Amino acid sequence: MRLSTKGRYAVMAMADLAAQQAASRPVSLAEIAKRQEISLSYLEQLFAKLRRGGLVKSVRGPGGGYRLSRSSEDIRIADIILAVDEPITATRCREGSAKGCTGSAGRCVTHDLWEELGRHIHVFLATVSLADVVERRVLGRAHALAALQAVAAE
Repeated sequence: MRLSTKGRYAVMAMADLAAQQAASRPVSLAEIAKRQEISLSYLEQLFAKLRRGGLVKSVRGPGGGYRLSRSSEDIRIADIILAVDEPITATRCREGSAKGCTGSAGRCVTHDLWEELGRHIHVFLATVSLADVVERRVLGRAHALAALQAVAAE
């Protein structure tokens, strides 16, 4: 399973924006594009969706650019991915489709496994804030979540 370019680039760009936020000035997409080596036109499309999703605010005029709409601690990675219309799924099925995994309106034998994996990925990404990414507090997080789940199950 892979997260598409759209989701990955949106997270990269938002992490860049969060890292630059301390400068207390709006950050231009051209700056982000250069640092992250992402096409400016692609970033413009992504940031239009991020703005509609309420994650960034645009500042017009000379010295304009973008700012986070709220603290990086309050923005979850799952929010970013969902704002750019990127589903977090691991199945071949399209949500709401009558076709099913097999193409004959049936589910494959492993459907529930992949569907549950998609849910776990979403739950994990919903626990990670943009600040966690910028401050490099992500590694080991899955292990910590598994330990918490084990304690809760006892």
